[in-house]
Amino acid sequence: MRSIGETARDSGLSVSALRFYDRAGLLVPAWVDPVSGYRWYGPEQLDEARLLARLRRAGMPLADLRLALAGWSGADTDLVRKLFEAHLRRLERALSDARSEFSALRALLDHRENPMTSPRTAAVRLSVPAPELAAALDAVRFAASTDPELPMLGGILFDIEGEELRVVATDRYRMAVAHAGATGHGGPRVQVIVPLPLADAMRPLLDGEEPARLAVDGDRVTLETGDRQAAGQCLDHDFPDYRRLVRLPAGRRALVDAAAFREALTTGPARTSEVRGPDGTSCDLSVLRVTDDGTVTVCEDGDDDRDNVAVNREFLLHALAAGARDQLVLELGAPTTPLVIRRPDDEPAFSILMPVRLEN
Repeated sequence: MRSIGETARDSGLSVSALRFYDRAGLLVPAWVDPVSGYRWYGPEQLDEARLLARLRRAGMPLADLRLALAGWSGADTDLVRKLFEAHLRRLERALSDARSEFSALRALLDHRENPMTSPRTAAVRLSVPAPELAAALDAVRFAASTDPELPMLGGILFDIEGEELRVVATDRYRMAVAHAGATGHGGPRVQVIVPLPLADAMRPLLDGEEPARLAVDGDRVTLETGDRQAAGQCLDHDFPDYRRLVRLPAGRRALVDAAAFREALTTGPARTSEVRGPDGTSCDLSVLRVTDDGTVTVCEDGDDDRDNVAVNREFLLHALAAGARDQLVLELGAPTTPLVIRRPDDEPAFSILMPVRLEN
């Protein structure tokens, strides 16, 4: 017999999904402890659980899941094949419809004028303290996208306004914002997207104390320190209006010791997400709760409190490392509200992680 935790681990389904399928009558445990209510599964049920996990990732509806599982158990291969083919046709039609809609939306976007986010600008020259720009790039680099389908996110936004340079990166699942002082630019707000290879080439130039000289001329950006230079073309795309994305309702704030919290995440319980991440695979989730005394705890697997917040554990560890502080402030709102990681001494620099909805 396998415990529900072992079955979840070996099948790719979460513990909560197994509980749901039990209540729905799709995958009923071989035995339930009458005292504790703990579920146990027979060895032969592992194949059925793996089938459910695959069909769930493929988006098959519950009614068809029931038929497919019955056909699989009864060796009715014709029925199972027909269900697979019918669902695949539905997915292909839905994808075709979605492509048509997005094509129309792109056409609408092409006709909208948004000069505030155009990467093509007049010539700009400014000076930035090298340590500040280095720290800003380090704080946001982890959140940049590598998805070729979203080229506008494949770089770091340099947002120049007044005497401040903000750098921003996002891959839709997370976003990081940092800033550095800037002098020499007295004109209107300017935004350019620096491609990741160029941003990575700029970073080694910022290991000294002297100011860095940043120049933007049309679609070309140049960074100089001393006699060293990194230059290249900006991305010819519009970056999302990140300022709209950071207007979040106030959450429950907790001050955490970064090293201790990292250890708790690394060694604590994790759940397998039913939602695929940016690389198309499932991920480990850490489920968090803020206690009444302001302590953030990593919840045990059986803790399904409705106020808990689940996030991608790897993403959260990256954000803690990028925070580069012994102590960090965590803001947790509702389970559907992004988790915010801030520096206590520099709150305008922060990371946002999108939560992952837990199965009920």
